[in-house]
Amino acid sequence: MLLQAQDAMDASGVAGPLPPPKSVQTTMTNDSVVRMVKAGLSDDLIVQTITQQPGQYTTDADALVSLKQAGVSERVIQAMVNKGRIRLTGADPQPIVLSDVNEIGVYYKDNNGKWQAIEPEIVHEVSGGFIKSTVTQGIIKPDRNGKVDGRESKLLLPRPIEFLIYTADGVAAGEYTIVRFRLHSNSREFRTWTGGVIHSTGGAKRDEVEFKPEKVAPRTYKFTIDSDTPGGEYGILPPGTAGVGSLGKVYTFAISE
Repeated sequence: MLLQAQDAMDASGVAGPLPPPKSVQTTMTNDSVVRMVKAGLSDDLIVQTITQQPGQYTTDADALVSLKQAGVSERVIQAMVNKGRIRLTGADPQPIVLSDVNEIGVYYKDNNGKWQAIEPEIVHEVSGGFIKSTVTQGIIKPDRNGKVDGRESKLLLPRPIEFLIYTADGVAAGEYTIVRFRLHSNSREFRTWTGGVIHSTGGAKRDEVEFKPEKVAPRTYKFTIDSDTPGGEYGILPPGTAGVGSLGKVYTFAISE
């Protein structure tokens, strides 16, 4: 212990130097940015500083004019505006992590706020029924029936319904299609052609339900079916699922009338 105490003292009997205090980041303001510009610092360095350090910027119309008159570039001003937007949300934006979602598919949010996977059903191609053809850009596309066995989906959901689509790499949610089934005694059907539901005056568009997915993370999209959507049997068709004797798979659910 005596040796340790001696080591901690310098030759004059005074304790050795204390560790330097932790640096404190000062909050950047409009004046801070103007001083950096006047000092001749590059836009790259100023933007990096704005991005990495805490900042409280005034970006109303008068402030923007003053910044411009002080020689601040539009690139730097835009970085200040963006930083202000981040500050209003309470924190820097972080990647959205969805622990319940780890496989490609379609999910719905349950009453506990958890994402639950929707089990797909097989879509069979039917040769009879709505047989006609349309011409689009000189290409003849024959109509086909898509049929799913059983009159009802096992999944009944109350409105509004929050959905999430986790896509394959390079696939957007806009390539998916939502259809409302036409019910038969032991099946659910819709009219389609390879590649998507027909958009023609033949009436096939009535099988399609419009939706507006929003990208919330890489390969991850959310959308909501609101309370105005009528009850019935529905399906979400992924792209690129055509096969021999089958149109692929569909994620089905029902909305109570």
